[in-house]
Amino acid sequence: MIRDTSGQDAVIAAAPLWRRKKLIVGVILAIAFIVVSIFLLRTFANSSKSINASRIKIAQVTRGTLVRDVAVNGRMVAAISPTLYSTASSTVTLKVKAGDMVKKGDVVAELESPDLTSLLKREQANYDQLEAEVARQKILARKQKLIARRDADQAEIERVTAARTFERFEKAGPSGVISKIDYMRAQDALKTAEIRAKHAEAATGLENEDVDLNLKTKSAQLEQQRLVRDDAKRKVEELKLKAPVDGMVGTLSVANRSVVAANTALMTLVDLSQLEVELEIPETYVADLGLGMTAEITINGVTTKGKLSALSPEVVKNQVLARVRFDGQQPSGLRQSQRVSARLLIEEKPNVLMLARGPFVESEGGRFVYVVENNIATRRPFKLGATSISAVEIVDGLKLGDKVVVAGTDQFENAEKISLNN
Repeated sequence: MIRDTSGQDAVIAAAPLWRRKKLIVGVILAIAFIVVSIFLLRTFANSSKSINASRIKIAQVTRGTLVRDVAVNGRMVAAISPTLYSTASSTVTLKVKAGDMVKKGDVVAELESPDLTSLLKREQANYDQLEAEVARQKILARKQKLIARRDADQAEIERVTAARTFERFEKAGPSGVISKIDYMRAQDALKTAEIRAKHAEAATGLENEDVDLNLKTKSAQLEQQRLVRDDAKRKVEELKLKAPVDGMVGTLSVANRSVVAANTALMTLVDLSQLEVELEIPETYVADLGLGMTAEITINGVTTKGKLSALSPEVVKNQVLARVRFDGQQPSGLRQSQRVSARLLIEEKPNVLMLARGPFVESEGGRFVYVVENNIATRRPFKLGATSISAVEIVDGLKLGDKVVVAGTDQFENAEKISLNN
């Protein structure tokens, strides 16, 4: 008969309570580690790449007023910069140098033109000759008027004499002292004298008109010659070129004592009291620009405002030139051709979803963004609206509060998901 194992059994004391709790905590930690590992494995399985978060820039979608603007460069140019030209073929004697300050009316150059000087002398001689002829015509006119008046007065005297003779014959006729023939002869003589006096008076009027007309013709010729002479005098006076404005001599186009043809550019003056900003604007923004648009101009760290005053109709190297005029008083210390930066304020759009502008706009073509959630950047399509220097408008695809990678997406290589690690 086989004996039982009771003799081999040993009584084991129960484990302490603290040891059982430690075992339970260890099991729980092991389960948590397994769950986290599974989650991380799934996360890394869903992402194709892993990028350090310090190499990208993340911004949040907000709501506010978007100011459409464009940042451009420009330079200071003179609003008034007249160019002086030679008025005739001549020899130029410069009275100033480039950079000299001049006042309005100062002689800046003298032209020597023998042709114009000779022309003025000829026209002056012709004027003097015509002036003498007009004076002679005035004397002749008075003389002819006196002769015509004398003939008219003589005819009037003869008429009065004939009238008196006829009156005596008429009184003596009834008494039979004179014959009828003598009476009729006296009557005919009176009529003849009256006709002669009448014609003499009319001839005097015509003679006066003829004399006045001749004098008027000579006077008109004199006036015409005076205009010709004054024009020649003006051309000679213009040989002394005077500054049309207060300013500075900008550039000299010819050398001193050089011979130039008519209408040759000699120099350019710059009115430094009236400067404007010439901006170079990309042609993609031209459709949104308009005269009177506000511009912020930064000069030597100081910002001032102006208005868009002119826009060139010509596109040169994908850029359009525009002029901006300062609002109010012009800042001091400006120089010709000084480089400046400007910001054109195109439009304000209130209450829109906005996102800080970054390289993602260009790198993704404005069609895709990477939205960050739980350290995973997911590629998502979206619709871009208006853009400004610092922000862009979100039309569709994102909501308020979304976190978006705005810089560094060029490292993602268009992957659908990117893991971000610290």
